Amino acid sequence: MLNIFSLVNGRLVQEEIDSLEDQAPQHPIWVDMESPTVLEKRWVKQHYGLAIPLDVMDEDIEESARFYEEDNGELHIRSDFLVDDDEEPRSVRVAFILNQHNTELKSCGVLFSIREEDIPVFRLLRMRARRAPGLIEDAKEVLLSLFDTDVEYSADTLEGIYDDLKKVSTQVLEGHVTDDHAQKVLADIAWQEDLNGRIRRNMLDTRRAVSFMMRSKMLNAEQFEDARQILRDIESLDSHTQFLFDKINFLMDATVGFLNINQNKIIKIFSVASVALLPPTLIASVYGMNFRLMPELEWEHGYIYALCLMIASAVVPMLYFRKRGWLK
Repeated sequence: MLNIFSLVNGRLVQEEIDSLEDQAPQHPIWVDMESPTVLEKRWVKQHYGLAIPLDVMDEDIEESARFYEEDNGELHIRSDFLVDDDEEPRSVRVAFILNQHNTELKSCGVLFSIREEDIPVFRLLRMRARRAPGLIEDAKEVLLSLFDTDVEYSADTLEGIYDDLKKVSTQVLEGHVTDDHAQKVLADIAWQEDLNGRIRRNMLDTRRAVSFMMRSKMLNAEQFEDARQILRDIESLDSHTQFLFDKINFLMDATVGFLNINQNKIIKIFSVASVALLPPTLIASVYGMNFRLMPELEWEHGYIYALCLMIASAVVPMLYFRKRGWLK
């Protein structure tokens, strides 16, 4: 899918392309390609003179090759964007190509983005840029705005994690956590921990991309200050993710502690039962010996006496344990 955007009266407007046989818009600032086909890549090369590298979406590419500038002035950035999906939160790799020097090509001053699936950050930026005139002035601001929107999206996701952890915290700290409940709580905590880790990794990747743009001296003074603000926002999110990691570890330790308490209660019951049955076992062992001279063997009520003695020796310890609260 090809999405081509131009600036009209300070707003980002999508250009309509009915088929690949149509001519490309004259002055776009952003060409967004979602799962581009071979024909679409060929169309981009034909109209803009941009050759998309074969490994542009390679997930195994070396970290050092994710941010670089070609000799012809093309700036290449590969960055990850968060997708907070209820079923499978993930990071989606997006490749950006920006030609800012070679004016002989139609691709000069146009931002090209290549991705494999729809990303909420892209939809949010398009909506904002259509409604707010002056938000975007050139292709570099499109790229900066995408990173800024990604930071905001991550911040909103962190707030959602905190709200979910608050619910889990209320359940755990109320006590009376059963094994089945604890299993569900641990699964929820593990889910939030994984999402929080993805956000932190995503922010690290965004910080590297923005820092690369600042080092490349491609930004003007106002854009440079915007980039610094993005880095400050990322720094504040880092401290918040660390706070959430600490909260997650606390809730996990508390939940495991309740599991240990439940197991200790079971072990305590077995221990109390063993101690309570020890005196009757001793009595039965004594009167079970086969010596010839045992006076109790001649008693008329010796059997009933032994039974009553064993019952009493079991009941008395149980009453004592109950009084001390050891049976709870």
